[in-house]
Amino acid sequence: MTEQQWRVTVDKGTCIGSGVCTGTAAGRFSLVGERSQPAAELIDPDEAVLDAAESCPVEAILVRAAETGEVLAPEP
Repeated sequence: MTEQQWRVTVDKGTCIGSGVCTGTAAGRFSLVGERSQPAAELIDPDEAVLDAAESCPVEAILVRAAETGEVLAPEP
């Protein structure tokens, strides 16, 4: 049985392009123009991505369980 995948999104209207995510989860995010975007929408679980979502200064990153939609980060 494989682990459940995660769905990663970045709210481009909220993102300020600080780059914290690219430093925290290298290879999982990139800056395009002045906004972040995930390298892939569906990923295997990666604690660095949760750290990036928690570290985002404007909480623009959302990580959900792909199957259930449960929000994994940022924590409310």
